[in-house]
Amino acid sequence: MPRPFHSVELVLLAVSAGSLVTGIVLAALGHAALAQVLWAVGTLPVLLALLVSTVKALRRHEAGVDVLALLAIGFALGLSEFLTAAVISLMLASGRALEAYAQERARREMTALLSRAPRHANRFEGGEWRRVELDAVHPGDRLLVRSGDLVPVDGSLIGHAQLDESTLTGESVIQQRSPGEPVNSGVVSVGAAFEMVAAASAADSTFAGIVRMVQSAQRERSPASRLADRYALWFVVAALALAAGSWLISGEITRALAVLVVATPCPLILAVPVAIVSGMSRCAKRGVLVKSGADLERLAQASVLFFDKTGTLTGGRARLVAIEAATGTSPETVLRFAVSLGQRHLRLHCRASAVELRRSSDIRGQDAG
Repeated sequence: MPRPFHSVELVLLAVSAGSLVTGIVLAALGHAALAQVLWAVGTLPVLLALLVSTVKALRRHEAGVDVLALLAIGFALGLSEFLTAAVISLMLASGRALEAYAQERARREMTALLSRAPRHANRFEGGEWRRVELDAVHPGDRLLVRSGDLVPVDGSLIGHAQLDESTLTGESVIQQRSPGEPVNSGVVSVGAAFEMVAAASAADSTFAGIVRMVQSAQRERSPASRLADRYALWFVVAALALAAGSWLISGEITRALAVLVVATPCPLILAVPVAIVSGMSRCAKRGVLVKSGADLERLAQASVLFFDKTGTLTGGRARLVAIEAATGTSPETVLRFAVSLGQRHLRLHCRASAVELRRSSDIRGQDAG
């Protein structure tokens, strides 16, 4: 189910686009007066939504290009420039819908991350194993983790365990753990069931820390976003001064409207948060957790990436990338010889297997006799 805020932005986009297109068609058919009314009506919902968001931003002592958009639409309606107001409304509604879409996608991927979190634990109490809520687990509790289950909390092993720790380490190889070794929440049991002793509550365990880190990263504003907001304030002041100056010099208020239209909206203010949120949510969907928007921005300056373990990028399957042959020998010739050797090795292996199978059969026959 989409969030109500997301639905409102889509409705505003549909209303502004529909009224603008329909008005253009009516104007082309000679119904100019009806087109003017339709453009004005389609602009009002966007103007109201913009007014509400601007008031909320000003209460937080934040200023942005929304002020310019609000003034531009208001000036256009006041001067009966309804087509201009409709065009600005469509630009604004499309930008807000895009930003809402990015935030909604980030929320869905955060929900997907949370859905992988363990919800229950099997605790030994009263001489039997009982299924309890995760919040009821305390340090020192004896827990049972069945095959395929996520380790609910951090702790130490009582028995041997086979664990898939790729969620935390990126290592795809199954890890064999012995009694007494520590185990972190969020890893998957891929072998037989094992017992463990809880060393932390769910809120203090590793997986909960990862979730908090991602939530904090999505709320944090990146340096570029803060820079854009800082210059947006001066941009708004400069645009208003230029609009007032053009009005005073020319004596035509439409010149001021033209300045406000050109200055609205500012792509930098809209693009930065959308890009950061989209990048972080896409990384989270692929299992890459980005600590903050600043870290994501710094990747643009990186020229060398170093990974500390095998399996972080590899998938365990070899792949032929290229054939390098000596001078005078073609890659096709090398490949042909390699295939011949491979077939020869396969025939020898099959022959040895057949001999071993006959020998085993003879031995079983002698034992039966």
